[in-house]
Amino acid sequence: MELFYTTDIKKSIITLSGAEADHCARVMRHKEGDSIFIIDGKGGLYNCKISSVTLPKRGEAVVECAVLEKSQGVGRRNYHLVMAVCPTKNMDRYEWFVEKATELGVDSIVPLISEHSIRTNVKKERLEALVLAATKQSLKSCLPVVEDAVSVTDFLNSDLGEDVLKLIAHCEEGEKKTIRQRLSDYTANNLKVVLMIGPEGDFSAREIELALQKGFLPVTLGPSRLRVETAAVAGVSEIYFSSLK
Repeated sequence: MELFYTTDIKKSIITLSGAEADHCARVMRHKEGDSIFIIDGKGGLYNCKISSVTLPKRGEAVVECAVLEKSQGVGRRNYHLVMAVCPTKNMDRYEWFVEKATELGVDSIVPLISEHSIRTNVKKERLEALVLAATKQSLKSCLPVVEDAVSVTDFLNSDLGEDVLKLIAHCEEGEKKTIRQRLSDYTANNLKVVLMIGPEGDFSAREIELALQKGFLPVTLGPSRLRVETAAVAGVSEIYFSSLK
């Protein structure tokens, strides 16, 4: 199954435009009468039949479709996960994390800027494009949100919601539990997790202390020293596989 994405949905008519229409009509060579599947990024999966294709020599393609059937919640998980991860010096590594986290299952990605961060800027549109591609590739109907970059302090002082399991992975000494142990201790009915991963060089001592004051629980990812992107994907994987019954 190949998925296309749009938010241009009016009752039983769906329109693809821009890059999605170009991919559908010019790359995949779909034509009038073909059946395709479209996601809306909010859990909806639409089985559609193409009713018209417009391919101008100049300008964007447009593909209009009639909805045959709608399914809701395809690929939905039984947890809500926010990954707050500091960008890596080599952006390719961070993009790899974003792609793999999306494939496994994440709801929101927050680029954190730490006192120890080497990279302090990210291209949000680039990350959103990676998230969209990974969402379609992994056959999910919910599109993760890429948030604006924010400082660790501002993130910790923001409203993260109620009944949230707030976790921080850091390298400082102290009593820690694994993510699975923290999940076992969690008693709320709907699992909501926020996991913070620091930059090369780790969070600063001040940031760790503030996180603990804000109710974050320290976790360990094992005895190996992991790169930022490896630690982040390992964290997503722990939550993903722990959710499988």
